[in-house]
Parts: sequence; C-alpha cells; structure tokens
Amino acid sequence: MNVIMRTLSKIFSVSFLVFFGWEFSAAQVNNNNNNNTNNNNQSNILGPKNLPRDAAYDHQDASQRRVVPPAYMRASDIMWEERVWRVIDTRQKINEQLYYPVQKNLNRISLYDLLKQALVAGELTAYSFNAVDWDDYSEPLTLTEVKAKLSSVDTIPDENGNMKAVVNDITSDKIRGYMLKEDWHFEKQRSVIDPRILWICPQVVTINKNTQQEDPTAGNTNLFWLYFPDLRPLLAKTPVFNQENDAQWLSLDDIFWKRQFASYIVQQSNVFNRSIEAYMKGLDALAEGNKIHDKIQAIENDMWQY
Repeated sequence: MNVIMRTLSKIFSVSFLVFFGWEFSAAQVNNNNNNNTNNNNQSNILGPKNLPRDAAYDHQDASQRRVVPPAYMRASDIMWEERVWRVIDTRQKINEQLYYPVQKNLNRISLYDLLKQALVAGELTAYSFNAVDWDDYSEPLTLTEVKAKLSSVDTIPDENGNMKAVVNDITSDKIRGYMLKEDWHFEKQRSVIDPRILWICPQVVTINKNTQQEDPTAGNTNLFWLYFPDLRPLLAKTPVFNQENDAQWLSLDDIFWKRQFASYIVQQSNVFNRSIEAYMKGLDALAEGNKIHDKIQAIENDMWQY
C-alpha cells in the first residue's frame, strides 16, 4: 500500500510541475504578445519619429479591420433578381464622408485618393467604361492607360501666344459622384432582399477647355469600372469620420455595407438596354428612378402576402 501511495504521490507531483510549467509558459507567451501589440499600437500612434501620443488612450489600429463576408447564396434559392445602376452624388450632405478630405491628412483620406493610390501602386485593376453598354467590362486597362485616365491634357496659349500642352491631374475636388452597378435578390432561405454591389465607377466633372472652369451643362465623365469585392479589403482598413461620435469611427466599407449613403437610380435592366436619361430628362428622370426604387420595395413586401 505504501508503495502505491508513494507512486501516486510522485505521479501527482510530476503532473503538477508539468501543468504549472505549461501555464507559466502560456502566460509568458500571452504577455509577450500583449507587449508586442501595445508596442505596435504605440508605434502607429506615435509614428516613426516617436512623437507624443495625440490621444488619451490607444486607439484601435484600423489596419487590423477585416471584411464582413457576404452570406452565401445558391441559384436555386433566388426567387427574384433585378440589376440596377445608381449614382452617389458626393455633393449631398450624407455623402460628404466619401468626398472629404479634399487633401489627404494624417487621419483620413478620400475615397478617390484611396482608389488612385491603389491603382498607381498596381493593387487594383481598372476596366474600361463602355458608354453604350454599361454591362461591358471586358477590357482591363494597363497602368499607362489608368494614369492617362487620371489626368487630362489641355492645350493653352502661353504669354507669347504660342500653344503649349498642360497636364492636369484629376484631384479629389473634381469628383462629383460614383456610379454603382448592383444586383438585388430575394433569397428564400433567409427571406430577405439582399443587394450586392458589383462594380463602382468614379465620375469627374467636365472642364471647359476655353474657360478652364467646370461645365455644368456637359454632365459628368465616367472614368473606369472597379470590381467592388476586390476593393472591400482596402475600404475596410480606411477610417471615415463619424459626425456623431469621435470614438466610433466607421470605415469606408461600413458606409457601403450598411448602405449609409444617398443615391438615385439611373438605369435598370431592360429589353432596350438604355438608361433613364435616354427617354426622360430632369425631374422626370429622377421621378422614374424613384419609381423603380418603390417597385423593388413593393416586391419585397409582396413576398410576405398570404
């Protein structure tokens, strides 16, 4: 009996030492990880020159934010689908988060400057915009073609009357909106209307070459298509100013994911493959877009009729 008790005592002692050593090692690892995280957060706040922290606490590192994956959908679960094109006017107050800041600052960057920066770095692929067929995205643009789209060349006279070419880069203040191409589905498994943004296209003002001023009668110019799902990881890491709470900044991806923007419909899928502006103008075109929006809402409500 004594032998058995001594054996059990030894086994218990060894197990206790192994367990205690494992717990101590795990605690050390967690400690090191926490220290590394704090150091990273501190370095992100202080910057490369170890400047004083401009906050009362360590803010969340925006680069660690991840994309919320969309719900999986099967073709057999889709009971209804509609494709629409809509325009986000950056001059509307609710859309100012996509327009400002006009010049990049320490904390924020506009959506256009973010897209331009990623395109020039080769992180995104741009596709040509077909003014006749908005469904056409068959031509990827080279980096040279993208840079040509991001600037304009004007010929103006110099002080001696000689004509010279001047290259004008398209800056954030020239952006007037973004066109979205999206599909709306009614998915029966979740019994919801589920919109999915597929493509986004920046729109810039048209500059009168004679006056070098914005020409409001010429409308906006569509630059190129960008595939929105490829853009989301970049948007998720870009903070957006929250006018209601400085402690709860959103990301650009939150703006689109939660649909916190104002827009108007400019085309829906139709047999003629034409936009609303092709057969209606002004307020009538706006009213037609609202009619399409109301139709989508009515379809969602009709799905619940008994």
